[in-house]
Amino acid sequence: MDMIKMGILALPLALSIGCSSSQESAPKPPQPTVFDPLTRQEQRARDVQNTIDQGALRARRAVDAQERGDAPPNP
Repeated sequence: MDMIKMGILALPLALSIGCSSSQESAPKPPQPTVFDPLTRQEQRARDVQNTIDQGALRARRAVDAQERGDAPPNP
């Protein structure tokens, strides 16, 4: 019985120690790799595609409004 009582008392203590915040420093920024230029280029291509998609959406809305005879939408 004494082992069970000791285990019951030790379990919360172990959990509180294990879940407490440690004195770790902030994570280091990732090291540059050979893929960094490729990932930057890929992100740049995504940004260009988003710009093109937004322009196409504005043009599509303007054409739709013109077909209906409405005033063109504000950009």
